[in-house]
Amino acid sequence: MHRFRSVQRAAGAPIVLLMLLSAPGVARQKPDGKSFPFPEKLTYRVEWRMVTAGSAVINVSRNGPNWQTDLHLESSGFVSRFLRVLDTYHVVSDEHFCGINSSLEAREGKRHAVTTMLFDNARHKLSYSEQDFVKNTSDKQEIDIAPCTHETLGALQALRQLTIEQGKTITFPITNGKKMVDAKVEARNPEKITVNDKKYSAFRYEAFIFDNVLYRRKGRLFVWMTDDAERVPVQLQFQMGFPIGNITLQLEKQEKP
Repeated sequence: MHRFRSVQRAAGAPIVLLMLLSAPGVARQKPDGKSFPFPEKLTYRVEWRMVTAGSAVINVSRNGPNWQTDLHLESSGFVSRFLRVLDTYHVVSDEHFCGINSSLEAREGKRHAVTTMLFDNARHKLSYSEQDFVKNTSDKQEIDIAPCTHETLGALQALRQLTIEQGKTITFPITNGKKMVDAKVEARNPEKITVNDKKYSAFRYEAFIFDNVLYRRKGRLFVWMTDDAERVPVQLQFQMGFPIGNITLQLEKQEKP
């Protein structure tokens, strides 16, 4: 449906975040063989208006000295009857999940487009390109970026490497390819949360990327991560308000090679 497509575009690849490691109240997880990062596959159920609207699968793997993260987003059920969504997102990041390059092939209804981002971290520049195969149009631009700028999916992975004190707010540079902003993430209260009939102790964060920050649309984004060393994002929720409502991603399965 059009509303489902609008939210999917507004949110970008599910989800956001990063940090300035020097910010007070922020500490990096100590490598111990159990802490993230490590290769894994996370499968999520996408819920919209109390029904299953699709699935999202995130694969994290090694790419030489770097990390590769792949996202496959696909609609299902009644949503697919109105709007077929089949998006594939690929990103290569360094050890701290700072962007190196990314590509997104989006098939949403009649739309078919490919966008790429190339991070020139030496020059602090980002090259963005978009090719629309339906309209037969293309767009290219270059913007300035800060050191260790993240795209949305790499930023989510970077957050997993951090421990942020309750009530603390941190700022970070994040980009969608067309602009870079200093967004902020706030650590909320620890919570007991039930996801797909499984109980977790989790930290809750709010990422401020909507309301003319990175995206114009009004909305809120919350992320729940387990309070153990793995820091698994078990739930993400986009609260978009009327008429779209909430879109929730809930973890169904975590797999390790």
